[in-house]
Amino acid sequence: MTVRASLDARLASAAGYVRQGAYFADIGTDHALLPVFLLEKGVIDRAVATDIAPGPLENAADTVRAAGLSDRVRLLRTDGLTGLDALGLTDIAVCGMGGELIAAILSAAPFVRDAGIRLILQPMSRAAHLRTFLAQNGFAVTGETLSRAGGKLYTCLCCSFSGIPASLTAAEAELGKWNLTHRNQSPLFSDLLAERLRAARKQQAGRRAGGLNTDEIDRLIRELEDV
Repeated sequence: MTVRASLDARLASAAGYVRQGAYFADIGTDHALLPVFLLEKGVIDRAVATDIAPGPLENAADTVRAAGLSDRVRLLRTDGLTGLDALGLTDIAVCGMGGELIAAILSAAPFVRDAGIRLILQPMSRAAHLRTFLAQNGFAVTGETLSRAGGKLYTCLCCSFSGIPASLTAAEAELGKWNLTHRNQSPLFSDLLAERLRAARKQQAGRRAGGLNTDEIDRLIRELEDV
């Protein structure tokens, strides 16, 4: 099959974690670019694409129809992972949402607590919250990829359930334990560190100006400066 769909660096980082032959679900699919790309590349044979709103699902249907893949992509309107537990999914991507929302979606779907299911998560904000949630709830991060698209820095986490809760330092939550361990493998790690330091110092200044306690943000800044 000729590959017609193309992905920017952000979505390409997510596609890179999908396993060959996976039964794949794209949660919050929007235009269904990710499942169509994976099907056209021959990585997967079938997919589920979901969204909570009718507009994005209509966009997804247009993409799937144009690619001639309507018989291989199941489009569902649902909230998060609701109703997907009996499908036998192996690889699930949740991209384009805030870290808190992604954590809430996973919390509401006990079936993802399965070592055989691969989760591919791309938070648009509050990545530290998501990393902390994953660690505390026994999900092991087995990879994390940094990318830049449209001038913005993104991260994509690959993880699965291990059943072993863990704790993270403030710096590990902000930067990713995987990124810290493999920092020499990513040319964007220094950009991530600089970005998180800027954000922390801005928050520190704002709290000081408001006469608020800064102990927690002070500790984070010290940890980031020691990286």
